[in-house]
Amino acid sequence: MAGLHIGLIGGIGPAATIVYYQRLCDAMRARGARLDLTVVQADIHELIANNLADRRQDQAEIYARLIERLQAAGADCAAITSLGGHFCFEETRAISALPLVSAVEPLDAHFAREGLSRVGLLGTRVVMRTRLYGQLARTEAVALDDEIEDLGQLYQDLAVAGACDDATRERLIGAGRRMVEEMGAEAIVLAGTDLNLAFDGQEPGYRVIDALDVHVALLADLASGARPLDA
Repeated sequence: MAGLHIGLIGGIGPAATIVYYQRLCDAMRARGARLDLTVVQADIHELIANNLADRRQDQAEIYARLIERLQAAGADCAAITSLGGHFCFEETRAISALPLVSAVEPLDAHFAREGLSRVGLLGTRVVMRTRLYGQLARTEAVALDDEIEDLGQLYQDLAVAGACDDATRERLIGAGRRMVEEMGAEAIVLAGTDLNLAFDGQEPGYRVIDALDVHVALLADLASGARPLDA
């Protein structure tokens, strides 16, 4: 089966785009396959404003224009390199010139395969408040509801800066620890694609699952021809 040309909507934020590229390259190298990839740049500040105001159609139309550019470059499918950026996924899919590969849909099956009954979420306000857009059916998701505003702002600042200082890292790792110790989470899900800035290279003392890795594995399967697009 021929591999697909992957189109990425990047820039939301820049650090997430870089880690998607790095991990996709690593995954394709491990598969012994060639990567066909095009990246277009979205504006993180525009996305944040639309996300906070719940302007789904406005952001979907921005994505749709970017996806048209990916199509013109020869991409076979498109992906949004931000879980927070998935807040308008269905609106985007309805007007997209290319098939969209969700980063959220594969997570429920992944958690079930891992035998997880409860996970804790870190990410944007919307991701935490909606428990990953309500798409987890087989695994319960929990979040620190009283701290969603503060943690969401902390994550937003990290994503915009593209860097994580020690104080931010300590707060995020501590939030994960409280969900494990006080709420029974069996793992903490990095449900924000810039959270690798805080967690990479760390030993927080609990299990961490980076949602980005699940998405990258799916994209690599598509890019290498190991999986058809409609599977």
